[in-house]
Amino acid sequence: MGPVSHPSIRFRYNAALAVAGVIATLGGVPLLGASPYFAFVLLIPISIALWGWRAGTDADERGVEVRALFGTRLVPWSQIETLAPDGRRVQAHLANGRVITLPAVTAADLPRLVQASGTTLDGHDDPDDEGTAADREGTAADLDDATEAQ
Repeated sequence: MGPVSHPSIRFRYNAALAVAGVIATLGGVPLLGASPYFAFVLLIPISIALWGWRAGTDADERGVEVRALFGTRLVPWSQIETLAPDGRRVQAHLANGRVITLPAVTAADLPRLVQASGTTLDGHDDPDDEGTAADREGTAADLDDATEAQ
């Protein structure tokens, strides 16, 4: 039997962000009737719509793919030393000393992110299992230990 393949896990911002950018763009179109010099004003909502649609993080057995407005970067798991929560965000600390913020990934998403690599965190066999409040408190300490150990 061959190795088990884990599908890619996608983390994206709420689609409402892209929709809001589209609505703001449509609302700004009448400015073009007043003067074509207002065309640059439409770049802001267009950029927000594109960023909201495109930005995010994909993770699979190869590594973590960080998607931004104008580019994509694949970071292999071998280059990631730790995944650390930083407020409401998660950062990947790389072997070369750089730090990358993972768009649309929260601390609650860390078990799913690690599972995409083909491994699991201690006490996180099933990412869909919510458990009890006492379990969640214990797993938060396990998560801290696991991120420090990496």
